[in-house]
Amino acid sequence: MHKKLTPHQIKELLAGLPHWRQDGEREAIVREFVFANFSEAFAFMTQVALAAEKLDHHPEWANVYNRVNVVLTTHDAGGLTERDFELAGVADAAFERFALVPRTG
Repeated sequence: MHKKLTPHQIKELLAGLPHWRQDGEREAIVREFVFANFSEAFAFMTQVALAAEKLDHHPEWANVYNRVNVVLTTHDAGGLTERDFELAGVADAAFERFALVPRTG
């Protein structure tokens, strides 16, 4: 089982993820990712899903057209753990790769 982070640890780790915010009611971190289109959003989800499977830590997420909303928490720990921040970093890195792709049209 993974150890639940203290409020101080969460604040410290969240400082390194400027696009994420804490949802105190759910003891989670959340972010919305916006893409050029559905294909990019789906490709992003695929990349994150493969990494999540390797980490054995799966996000709660929703996709509507070009938007992907991600919620990360560790249910068996009852809140945030280092795994959540690790997967958030993976998602941020995957999103950045789409920013490097030239747009057409």
